[in-house]
This record gives sequence, structure tokens and C-alpha cells, in this order.
Amino acid sequence: MPEATEACGPIGGPTGALTVGQAARRLGVTVRALHHWDEIGLASPSLRTAAGYRLYTTGDLERLHRVVVYRELGLGLDRIRAVLDDASTDVPGALRAQRAQVAARVDRLQRLGAGLDRMIDAHERGPLLTAEQQTAVFGPEWNPDWTAEARRRYGDTTQWQQYAERAATRSPEEWRAVADAVAGLDRALGDAMDAGVEPGDPAANDLVERHREVFASYFPLTREMQVCLGRTYESDPGFAAHYDGVRPGLAAWFRRAVDASARAHGIDPDTASWR
Repeated sequence: MPEATEACGPIGGPTGALTVGQAARRLGVTVRALHHWDEIGLASPSLRTAAGYRLYTTGDLERLHRVVVYRELGLGLDRIRAVLDDASTDVPGALRAQRAQVAARVDRLQRLGAGLDRMIDAHERGPLLTAEQQTAVFGPEWNPDWTAEARRRYGDTTQWQQYAERAATRSPEEWRAVADAVAGLDRALGDAMDAGVEPGDPAANDLVERHREVFASYFPLTREMQVCLGRTYESDPGFAAHYDGVRPGLAAWFRRAVDASARAHGIDPDTASWR
């Protein structure tokens, strides 16, 4: 139904009264919201024109303005009705209670924002540790630049995303526990090799499973992915130097142990892929 301009007043109505559309624009709400508030008796227009237009008077608009303010503060419509209509309602008390809820919500949002900042940082640089903290946690041989190199190589992979999600919430103490678990595994691998444990032996298979469990601190590791990782340990100079530094020949021994365990689980190491 067409509306006249606000200056002249709606057709058939007193100057100064507003139609639903005009009131919605004035208050910054939707026409649908005004219809709903009218239907539930929360805020209704006082007048109608002969042509059937619903008209909001100055008093109606004052009530609507209070509804909008209270709704923006987070009060539910039933609570707004009580504040507006029940003379016994403790309005300051209701607003204080709402302020406490808003403060709690702001606190949650601030903590969420801080968590998002940490997640962004972790995606961009891995462990949220200073270079000094990394050296203290991972040992003097650790090079903080290794994480940046890993991101350049793997930053677009699912595994890097999983790694970052873990890194975002991990404290220096928790990283220390991860580093201790890795060091303990390295010692156990070296001891098994010294003891003459052969790849495929139950003790070797147990160590392969332990490797998967320890590696889950970074991201979930499937058996096929573990085969690929075993190849990398042997072929990559950096990884090979680390494992062979624990025991000469350990990188090759562990790769064979991983392959034997994979075969026992029906996986052909020659065709295994990163999945």
C-alpha cells in the first residue's frame, strides 16, 4: 500500500504520525520486526487511517525506541515487556543483571579473540615459543629456522593445519613433555638396535607403534604416512644425521622396522603414499 511523504503525513492521517515503513526506517529495524511486536502486543501503533494504514504516534515511537534499546542490550522480548509495563519491575536491577551478562560475553569474546590470534600465529610460525624457549625445550642443536622451513614446504597441507592447531594451545611445559617423549623414543630405538632386535620382531613392532603415538603430538600419522616418513628419515640428510647420531645406521634400521610393521598390516611399503 503506497505511503505519502513524512512531511505531509500519511494519506488520511495526522501530520507527524508515521506508517510502519517510515517508523522502521526511523528506528533502523525491519518492518517485519514491527509487525511481530504489534502481533504480540509489545509495541502497537495507536492509530489507523480511513484507508487502513497503521500509524505510530510520538508516544508509540518513544516506546518503540525503548524496545530497540533494550533489545540491543540483549534483553528478551518478555523481559522488555516486564520492564516497560510492570511498575513493580526493578528496572535498574534488570539493567545491572544484563550488564553483568554483557560483561561476561565481552570477556568470552576477548578470550576467543586471543585464541584466534594464537591460532593465526601458530599457522604462520608453528610453536608459539621464542627462539630462546625453543632452544631450551628442544636442545642446543635445535635451529628455530627449521620451523619456518617446514612451513614453506608443508604450510598448505592438512598436516600443517593440524600441527598448528595443537601448537596454538600448547605451553612451553607441554612442548617440553613432547620433546622428552621424542628423546625417550630415540633412546629406546637405539637400545633396541644395540640389543640386536630385528625389524619385524615384536619389540621392533612395539617401537613402531610407539613412534606413531609420539608423533600424534604433531598430527595424526597413518601407517602409510609412517612408511613415507621412514623413507625420509633414511634419505633426508638432516633426519639421517639425527638418527645416525643416536646410533650409526639407526635411520636405515628404523625404516626397515616401519616397512616390516606395515607389511604385517597388509600395506606394501613400495606403493605406500602420504594419506
